[in-house]
Amino acid sequence: PSPSPCQPHGDSEEALSLEIEELKQKNLALDQEIAQLLSEGYSLEELEQHISLLHEYNDIKDAGQMLLGKLAVIRGVTTKQLYPEYDLELSD
Repeated sequence: PSPSPCQPHGDSEEALSLEIEELKQKNLALDQEIAQLLSEGYSLEELEQHISLLHEYNDIKDAGQMLLGKLAVIRGVTTKQLYPEYDLELSD
């Protein structure tokens, strides 16, 4: 949310400081997770490959969801109703 014109300048600085601190904590947590995975024998290349494959999977899944949504609109049903027809699980 953007600050309103009447909002004091200090509040927005405080919100930014809080957001920066939260991002630093997330960054630290991710660094620790990477260190843990490296200590378990994973390589950076393997982790990068895995992340790349996850992005590709998510892109394909998003496209499939979009197509199911359009088909559901054409048929006048819910997307959920199409899942059994295509042997999909709701958790997919």
